[in-house]
Amino acid sequence: MLTALLAAIMMISLLSACGNGGGNEGQGSKTNNAAQGDKAGTSNSGSGEVKELSLFIDAPWYPVKEWKGPVADKITEKTGVKLKVTVATDDKQLPLMIASGDLPDLVFTYSNIDRLSDSKLSYPWNELIEKYAPDFKIDKTRIAIHTMDDGNFYTIRNSFATQEEMAKNKFSIGSDGHPGIAVREDILKELGNPPINSLDDFVKVLGMVKKKYPDMVPLIMDKDWLEQYFLEQFGTGVLLDGWYEENGKVDYSIRQPKMLEFFKFMNSLYRNGYILAENFALANDQIDDQYATNGKAFAHSHTVATADTDNIKIKSSGSGSFTFKMLPSALSKDAKVVSSGLGFAGTFITKKNKDPEASIKFLQYLASDEGKKLTMFGVEGEHWTWNNEGHPDLKYNPSDADFVNSNGIKWWYLYNDGVTEGMLSYVPGLQKTKALMETKAITVYKPQIGLIQAQPDSEEKTIKTKIDEMVKNEKVKIYLANSEEEAVANYNSMVKNAEDMGLQKLVDWANTVYEKKKDLFK
Repeated sequence: MLTALLAAIMMISLLSACGNGGGNEGQGSKTNNAAQGDKAGTSNSGSGEVKELSLFIDAPWYPVKEWKGPVADKITEKTGVKLKVTVATDDKQLPLMIASGDLPDLVFTYSNIDRLSDSKLSYPWNELIEKYAPDFKIDKTRIAIHTMDDGNFYTIRNSFATQEEMAKNKFSIGSDGHPGIAVREDILKELGNPPINSLDDFVKVLGMVKKKYPDMVPLIMDKDWLEQYFLEQFGTGVLLDGWYEENGKVDYSIRQPKMLEFFKFMNSLYRNGYILAENFALANDQIDDQYATNGKAFAHSHTVATADTDNIKIKSSGSGSFTFKMLPSALSKDAKVVSSGLGFAGTFITKKNKDPEASIKFLQYLASDEGKKLTMFGVEGEHWTWNNEGHPDLKYNPSDADFVNSNGIKWWYLYNDGVTEGMLSYVPGLQKTKALMETKAITVYKPQIGLIQAQPDSEEKTIKTKIDEMVKNEKVKIYLANSEEEAVANYNSMVKNAEDMGLQKLVDWANTVYEKKKDLFK
């Protein structure tokens, strides 16, 4: 049964690739989904009745907590649906809701996609589309990616795009979800504007800062973005809980050949006093921002939007007259980004849903060309106009989080794609735009790696969860080692611990899955 299903999925993907290059959602021309979305909106809202559906957002950090603002209002106008929103208080809330059966109409999640892709908990999208929205067309690649072993797909993640889709859209340059480092321009000037064109240059400047400004933290890091920028500079092509591919085989992140050099580098930053030990135990993701905007740090490691957002905060708070600028996205000839993502988060229509028809038509509208642009850019005419070159001319700064959040822009992307989301970042003149264009130039797309996913409660899932948690704890011991020799010993100990926990068995399973899945993208 499973072999036949995999063969069918592969055939669907191959037919899709021949027919439309793996997707039909590129910008610059209207897709069939636009008309389909308009029909969905008309069918739901034509009676004038507004239906309220409950939505649980499984992301405690989510910045938008109420269905309000011009974007939400316009979506309700088009679909006849409004949402009663609850944002998670922690990452354990949804699993407890699943266990108790106390689920809302809709769930938006990135960490519980496998668990909710279950016919006991959620409606299969394919069944609802066939019954209520037969003109809702989703490209075959996305269907293949999300089809489970039972032959159904229960969601489509947002933020996904194929390499071909991104290549065809030069103005789609990615999202804030890429690492970056910003540095103080005034201090650089006081130091004589030393060049920063390599990691060695950057380390030398950190040393100059420590010597001349002993009370300043040379580099402060967001607690959720501790190592991503440097992993990219070493060309590892993987995060610390992921898979990497080499010569047609996959292996777990910590055994990547360049990983030890990365760890030695991070340890050297600590031993030289360029980063704080307490940085690895910050209570929240606002503390690093305060260090940067209050003038207590020279460099701030977070995302590609860091300089723009820090500068906005400094100006609005009046905390200083200094400004930040981004370092290049590539400070090494080895710099590489491997995009193995299948998207970010997906929306589920639960079996507790009071109106599955309205729900799937609501998502159909959001999947339309009109719906994607409304969600991601705002209300046309009010927030943006379309440039004939093929991108939106925004009437606001997308790095201005207060404006974006208060107007409900972007965050209702319960269905969207990586191409549309990537265009939100194209704002000539912004530092983020330049950083993302640099990032795109060193990005290789390998979503087939993202299909290596263990099923909930499986032996493989249990092994990987234990290894991931072990690495999360042990990596700090490497970073904070008192000598390079101790760092290397701690690294070797971490790898051995993983192997003792069943790493090779997990890797063998991963390669079996990879062999079956990788042809989906040919």
